[in-house]
Amino acid sequence: MKKVLITGSKGQLGHDCARLLEVAYSLVLTDIDQVDLSVESDAHRFLSECDPAIIINCAAFTAVDACETEPDCWKANHDLPAHLASWAVERDRMLIHISTDYVFDGMKPLFMSSKEIDLPHPISEYGRSKLAGEQAIIDSGVHYAILRTAWLYGIKGTNFLKTMLRLTIQQPEKTLRVVDDQYGSPTWSRTLAEQIQVVMENEAKGLFHASSEQYTSWYEFAVAFMDEMQISHRIEPCSSVEYPTPTERPKNSILENEKLKEIDMNVFRDWKYDLGIFVKENREQLMQEVKS
Repeated sequence: MKKVLITGSKGQLGHDCARLLEVAYSLVLTDIDQVDLSVESDAHRFLSECDPAIIINCAAFTAVDACETEPDCWKANHDLPAHLASWAVERDRMLIHISTDYVFDGMKPLFMSSKEIDLPHPISEYGRSKLAGEQAIIDSGVHYAILRTAWLYGIKGTNFLKTMLRLTIQQPEKTLRVVDDQYGSPTWSRTLAEQIQVVMENEAKGLFHASSEQYTSWYEFAVAFMDEMQISHRIEPCSSVEYPTPTERPKNSILENEKLKEIDMNVFRDWKYDLGIFVKENREQLMQEVKS
């Protein structure tokens, strides 16, 4: 049975990858509280001990605003994947790495999508750190697959949907304002895990965009989620100017999975379809989490 290492295993994507692959593969699961893979000596020692045939790197520092000042951002998003790649290339192992729409500035006209051939231009420290991680992997010469995704949500951990649900349930009289001028493709972590499995089993190499089909705004996404949950809400649209954040967000985060489609490996569906299944399967657990 082939051994697969999943980093960031306690996050929403790592969790879904583990659940999907646990039957067919021998899994090694790790997270930051077990070993700090951003330290090269620790990373290489750990990798040599567990000796995986394939590494799926789901670990990342994703707190976008905190990335502007936190050195851990670059450690997790650049140093860690660089160390994984330097170990894997020496042993001819495959590395699958998850990246982000934030490598782009989001300035493409709406509603044009960004493709793999487009030049990155990050506008945040988070985006710059993730792009640097991509480049470190590519420069290493390792057999790699880099999957850029966007607007990820899942049943594990925290995310936008869970935050909106908690605020709506706990403060039902409060009006929640959500930006309606940033666009992207909400992506279920389980579907991304399925895409990772397809890429891994076909030993696909290269840089791929990997997000749901079609697009929406954060406001429309929140409303669609509440409607699927059958929960009344007070959610109103606002502009990015009316809801400022320390870090500028891309206005257009729509990705086109062009390369996956070219090799007939794209598994993604319309984001609304996936959202419906996600709510149907997890509504009870979502409500329990909010009320506990």
